[in-house]
Amino acid sequence: MNARIISLNTDETVAALYRCKSDTQLKCPLVGSEVTAGFPSPAQDYIEESLDLNEHLIAHPMATYFVRVEGYSMINAGIYPGDILIVDRALEPAHKKIVIAIVDGELTVKRLHKDKGKWYLVPENADYEPLEITDDMSFKIWGVVTYAIHKMR
Repeated sequence: MNARIISLNTDETVAALYRCKSDTQLKCPLVGSEVTAGFPSPAQDYIEESLDLNEHLIAHPMATYFVRVEGYSMINAGIYPGDILIVDRALEPAHKKIVIAIVDGELTVKRLHKDKGKWYLVPENADYEPLEITDDMSFKIWGVVTYAIHKMR
């Protein structure tokens, strides 16, 4: 994730783009029991196995990139400024998927939406307007967002 390949500040959504380094491993301990979100349960004091996040978050290493988000257009989807998105270019974009798109040369992150035969890029914030994809614009889906990584606020 160290190799920065593009630095952009367009549409207040994509700040930087990074390649996926598939040859690295970071194995962290995985506690052997599930954590309840309700009432506390007795703690178990052992580690069951090691967990490599690459195995769980990256399905296609050669087609996976990381994008740093800037702006507020996707906050209702849980995507905030400063988040890192994992983007898989091997996945097929489809209705209701969150995608990275190139619109007239600028990168943006939006939800892909089809309505009455027309395609739209839809923000997840009422302060922003959907964008209809038309034949007269330069448009390409660059990849499908699979995960968002962010600090707890």
